[in-house]
Amino acid sequence: MLPEDIYALESAGDPRLSPDARAVAYVVQRVDRTENAYRSAIYVAAADGSSPPRRLTEDGEEAASPRWSPDGRLLAFVSNGEHEKKQLYVLPAAGGEPKRLTELAEDVTEVAWSPTGDRLAFSARVREAAYEEEDEKRRAPRRITRLRYKLDDVGWTTDRRQHVFTVPADGSAGPAQLTAGDYEDGAPTWSPDGTRIAFVSAREEDWDVQDVRDVYVVDAAGGEPVRVTDGSGSCAASSWSPDGSLIAFHYFPGHFDEPRHGRVAVVQAGGGAPRILTEALDRNCAPYPQIREPVWDGDGIVFSVEDAGNTHVYRVAADGSGEPELVVGGELAVTGYDARAGQVAYTATTPTSPPELYGPEGRLTELGRSLEERAALAEAERFTATSADGSEIDAWIVRPADLEAGARYPVFLSIHGGPFTQYGNRFLDEFQVYAGAGYVVLYANPRGSSGYSEEWGRAIRGPVDGGPGWGSVDYDDLMAVVDEALERFELCDPDRLGVIGGSYGGFMTTWMLGHTERFRAGCSERALNNFVSAFGSGDLDWGVKAFIGAFLFEDVDAYLRLSPTTYAPNIQTPLLILHSENDLRCHVEQGEHLFTMLRLLGREVEFVRFPAEGHELSRSGSPAHRVMRFDIILDWFARHLGA
Repeated sequence: MLPEDIYALESAGDPRLSPDARAVAYVVQRVDRTENAYRSAIYVAAADGSSPPRRLTEDGEEAASPRWSPDGRLLAFVSNGEHEKKQLYVLPAAGGEPKRLTELAEDVTEVAWSPTGDRLAFSARVREAAYEEEDEKRRAPRRITRLRYKLDDVGWTTDRRQHVFTVPADGSAGPAQLTAGDYEDGAPTWSPDGTRIAFVSAREEDWDVQDVRDVYVVDAAGGEPVRVTDGSGSCAASSWSPDGSLIAFHYFPGHFDEPRHGRVAVVQAGGGAPRILTEALDRNCAPYPQIREPVWDGDGIVFSVEDAGNTHVYRVAADGSGEPELVVGGELAVTGYDARAGQVAYTATTPTSPPELYGPEGRLTELGRSLEERAALAEAERFTATSADGSEIDAWIVRPADLEAGARYPVFLSIHGGPFTQYGNRFLDEFQVYAGAGYVVLYANPRGSSGYSEEWGRAIRGPVDGGPGWGSVDYDDLMAVVDEALERFELCDPDRLGVIGGSYGGFMTTWMLGHTERFRAGCSERALNNFVSAFGSGDLDWGVKAFIGAFLFEDVDAYLRLSPTTYAPNIQTPLLILHSENDLRCHVEQGEHLFTMLRLLGREVEFVRFPAEGHELSRSGSPAHRVMRFDIILDWFARHLGA
């Protein structure tokens, strides 16, 4: 695969079964090279594959979030076809002219039909009056009183809080704002009788400095929201049971205590303590980024689970009887799912296939065919490495696309972000492009990753609470993967090793180069390089207390000890630093900080800044910038490793 093959990528997502479970609505995303943009359309396929999929929305727009009306006659969706921001539409499921229901200044998200089919609920941001002044040089300054005032890929939130709305499905009236105030409200779900709406929010007096969100319920006609969970942990993605007695949600126990496995929990609709349904799994049941809310199917709940590099679908009885049961498994990563009447539809990816749609009878789409026809895609092989203390590490190797017998190739160690996320059996254009350029790619799930026991994920907490902190056993695990690959696979050239990673992976890249000279070149991307300066500059970086065990002002030494730039004088390896100028997660000053130090030390370093991009450049940045990024990375490593 070449960098420009980005323009050939197509994928399926957000599958939704019709009420009779005979059809699946879903989204197809593709890349528009001419407009340097992403396009998406709503399709409907027969769930049994008996007829080919048909497109319902126009080309050249971003249509998303297909949602069936309770009687199956209509589909609601959002689109920017007639407006700069995504607005809410309904159209006949059989096809026809869509009707626009909203005209808001911000995107419509999180759409949900009322059980009676006469209204829809959704979430949207609400701009304060200052935005009426279009000239920013005349606009009033922002008055910030809460810590949660910005968010990566969203921008300023302090004067654009998210709230819940309802709107008539027939377009007879405009949207009615249901929640208000200096809060972030979302994930609306209707009670079965259509009289109430549950949503997720943090509404205590100091909600912005707390690591907790709760489930609230509000009358669908308006009123004061009532909290129904007990504040013992953080809640996300709610859904109401068919009989109206329970609300299911993702639950994260504890305050400033990460990582913890996301659990599937239920609470009485009238309020109470959460009842955990997935404790027996000891796996993360709330993958990041969030796939969707727990789905009710009769008396059971269907949900997704991260497991050793895969993402699977499980079902559990809502009354807690019995253990969760596997519904969709295998060497794959599920990216979307729906369940109805015992039937499951889902989208899933493998190392050589972007997400495709699957119904109860099997695969329903062939979106990856155009990429397969123009690019040789490399398979991934799982292997196990043993760390210094005997821990076994899941790892994968991707061989160069044009492999020659007996030849040796330069090696990339690629490190995932998070750290509480996982690599595994999913399509990553990164690995295919590097393999296409003649590199061996190694990737792994060291301690601190999700997909394994909670103890595994929490192994790098600290150092304030007694744990070792980042850059400890996770570093040992990754070095063990390199050692095992060099011993096991003769094609790996031990004299041409490179390391690359983004976010936490960027942290670990910088950290590694400050602690070893085994690599001949590195690329640290969107990294957290200095915990001290990051405290307050990123949208969430003050929250690293959940990992470290203290705020910066409580233990400066711990923050310095964990900062890769503390060890920058040891870095002798040529380093490429990539950062986006609009990155609000790990602010661009993190790249500036590292570059300045290494330049003053006289080391070989290059700093590349991408304008108009955020933290997600490599995954959802502009297509042109994604191609440029690949070209820059390949040029850098070609100069230092050869390929």
